[in-house]
Amino acid sequence: MPALQVKPFFDEATKTVSYIAFDPDQKKAAVIDPVLDYDAASGRTNHKSMDGMIAYLHEQQLDVEWVLETHVHADHLSGAQYIKSECGGSIAIGAEVASVQKVFGTLFNIAPHFHSDGHQFDRLFKDGEKFRIGHIEATAIHTPGHTPACMTYHIGDAAFVGDTLFMPDYGTARCDFPGGDAHTLYRSIQKIYALPPETRLFTCHDYKTASRKHYAWESTVAEQMRDNIHANSQTDEASFAKWRNKRDAGLDLPSLIIPSVQVNIRAGEMPAKEGNGQQYLKIPINLL
Repeated sequence: MPALQVKPFFDEATKTVSYIAFDPDQKKAAVIDPVLDYDAASGRTNHKSMDGMIAYLHEQQLDVEWVLETHVHADHLSGAQYIKSECGGSIAIGAEVASVQKVFGTLFNIAPHFHSDGHQFDRLFKDGEKFRIGHIEATAIHTPGHTPACMTYHIGDAAFVGDTLFMPDYGTARCDFPGGDAHTLYRSIQKIYALPPETRLFTCHDYKTASRKHYAWESTVAEQMRDNIHANSQTDEASFAKWRNKRDAGLDLPSLIIPSVQVNIRAGEMPAKEGNGQQYLKIPINLL
């Protein structure tokens, strides 16, 4: 079986790492967690981040089979629809996205036109479901805790963990979003740690640390189990949950959570145009 090739693309504005993962023999690829550039002050979007990914896909003559979302992101707008329109591929996410859609559909009062059933995505993965990128085998692993719909995509010798784990010196994801749970996150991390120790792990974000001045996004299962400052092999569930809940209670909301979730529960689509032909995103007052 050919080794999975991984090309990262880092968006410094949102500290997001998107990936192109591909079978070099079959020239088949997945685009993972693409970013739609968004200026919060003006409400304008552009495709600069994704155009770099698309240029690489063309340069390597890669055929996009999948656009994989690890979860409904709260810190950047998804570029899934633009990637699909330009390069093809099926947009996929975890099947539990429907529960996330229901929460935020209610919060933003977007019924009855919006249906919380996941149909906006082309494929809803269940835990343990198999798929392929070219000839490389892949498994969708349900790893909730940060959100109810979080997935880890285990592809060949690599796993794309979304926000479940960060680099070992930065730790783990917050659990205070709707449907999040620290105990659940701990158990999800154990599912990742059950993968072969040499498995390459790719995170969705990095924020550097006081002692590390450069961005990083790749580790291994063995490194995380040994060095993760929040959840290593010596960490028990009760201690982790107690610490995580205390820390989360003092965190601010992500700066782009309001526009992000409205777009991302729609698989990267903007809300429908209103009577004047303009699209709008809502801001709830005194609610969040």
